[in-house]
Amino acid sequence: MKRFIGKVALVTGSAQGIGAAIADLLAREGAAVMVADVNGRFAVRRRDDIRKEGGKAECIRVDVGKPADVKRMVRETLRKFGRLDVLVNNVGIGSGKPLRSRPLTDWDKVIAANLRAAYLAAQLAAPELGRRRGSIVNIASTRALQSEPDTEPYSASKGGLLALTHSLAVTLSGKVRVNCILPGWIATDEWHYDGFRWKLTREDHEQHPAGRVGQPEDIAHAALFLASEEAGFITGIRLVVDGGMTVKMIYAE
Repeated sequence: MKRFIGKVALVTGSAQGIGAAIADLLAREGAAVMVADVNGRFAVRRRDDIRKEGGKAECIRVDVGKPADVKRMVRETLRKFGRLDVLVNNVGIGSGKPLRSRPLTDWDKVIAANLRAAYLAAQLAAPELGRRRGSIVNIASTRALQSEPDTEPYSASKGGLLALTHSLAVTLSGKVRVNCILPGWIATDEWHYDGFRWKLTREDHEQHPAGRVGQPEDIAHAALFLASEEAGFITGIRLVVDGGMTVKMIYAE
């Protein structure tokens, strides 16, 4: 059953990784998809791959850290397709530098891309999504709930997405449903064009109560459910998709 026939979805950061899996599954479920990514060359490849599978897709190179690019992204989606039913705010970048030596510009860059861009995209898309009784799905992270050292900008931005989600859900009540997914460890290498590969061990899989490391498809199926009419009575929630890791008690031995 194709649940999104006649609908249009905009997915940020969708050339590779989790966003690519979401865009691909939306297209296979009948949606016309705008592939938006900072890597224009890979965005074209993802668009072409979706089309080869019989899906409908366009693409746009966009740096969501720049407000003008976010505005252009939403405007071009409406111009290309004439409507918008689903917005997936998927982009996520980190800093990679320790607290003591991290420049403030790194903090600003991460917050702009991961949090401000989601807010601005929602603000710009809300009128059209409201007309369509559409849906917003924000992709946060389990880092919104727990952290590793030196992840302050990333964790703060993803925690901010949780608050943004329930705030938007209330503001847009009766018009647009807004939900959030918190992925855990997701091995994205099968959805990369750049040669990135995880080197997973048996221990990596076995430490998860579900018995394995996650795959992008796990997040894609969750996103499609939340965006679909089947989830019509669900808004403002956070859905943790992490193989059970955040409920597992861990002690030093």
